[in-house]
Amino acid sequence: MKPSMLAKLDQLANRLVELDELLMHPDATAKLDNYRKMTRERAEIGPLVQLYGAYQQAASDSAAAQEMLADPEMKDLAQEEIEDAKTRMEQLEIDLQKMLLPKDVNDERNIFLEIRAGTGGDESALFAGDLLRMYTRYAERNRWQVELVSASESDLGGYREVIVRLVGAGAYSKLKFESGGHRVQRVPATETQGRIHTSACTVAVMPEADEVEDVNINPADLRIDTYRASGAGGQHINKTDSAVRITHLPTGIVVECQDDRSQHKNKAQAMKVLAARIKDVQLRAQQSAEAATRKSLIGSGDRSERIRTYNFPQGRMTDHRINLTLYKLDFIMDGDLTELSNALAAEHQAELLAALGD
Repeated sequence: MKPSMLAKLDQLANRLVELDELLMHPDATAKLDNYRKMTRERAEIGPLVQLYGAYQQAASDSAAAQEMLADPEMKDLAQEEIEDAKTRMEQLEIDLQKMLLPKDVNDERNIFLEIRAGTGGDESALFAGDLLRMYTRYAERNRWQVELVSASESDLGGYREVIVRLVGAGAYSKLKFESGGHRVQRVPATETQGRIHTSACTVAVMPEADEVEDVNINPADLRIDTYRASGAGGQHINKTDSAVRITHLPTGIVVECQDDRSQHKNKAQAMKVLAARIKDVQLRAQQSAEAATRKSLIGSGDRSERIRTYNFPQGRMTDHRINLTLYKLDFIMDGDLTELSNALAAEHQAELLAALGD
């Protein structure tokens, strides 16, 4: 194990002892916020220090076995114990490296999921609807809450653009690799010759800011327009200026929201989406800088990048970033994304570990 890693683990072990002493102090609960902060910190580093203890025990067992090698009668047994300790230390070192990897501060956040139809006209809009159902079913499997934020429906029942908010533990961590271009190959319902068409949608996964104030938005940089909502919604929603369009002038980001009867609620929801989009731009800039040094594609969030192909005639899904092909398209389109998301997360973790070893 590298000296720098050992030093870090020793530091964490000492910090755990310090936290235990502080938490046992009679006045520990006097400042509740500070007490909660310390208990959270202890919960985070406790398992890591416990794993480090197992590594130290394996190292101690190896050292003891080394001393037994001089005894002819104990040599074979000692050699077995040395090999066993070596195997344990190697696995424990890998586990410790994984636990020491920097955590994505956004992993536990709720997300805004944005799907836009691209090339392919009506078929692309229908595919956007299929993707929305796929992610909605995945959210249901994870017991997440799904809230429709904004939708622009196409004539055939799909979506030109749709935004939903997914509320649940680890939402961003499980879907953050979905950003990018999604291509579909299939025979459209409107195709009379039975020809396979190719169309595409783009998906954006944006972590929700804790508060709009977390993102620095200057009110002077905003143009806010109100207008009458279109589409279904009854007399009231169509006869009042309840719909809101917010334009962020420095970036050109435009957000529209018209799904609520209240102009105030539409504006508040639009501001949340705007904050998430600005935060997303900042994240992608940071990830691009990291990708330039690590040449990482996973998590780059490049909207122009074709990340996945859904081939309906062959019943397969291929993720081009990790060269993974699964012949279970029906299950995937029904929200069974666990195998795919786990594979993407594992590849990302492997890249981080490789970068750590550079």
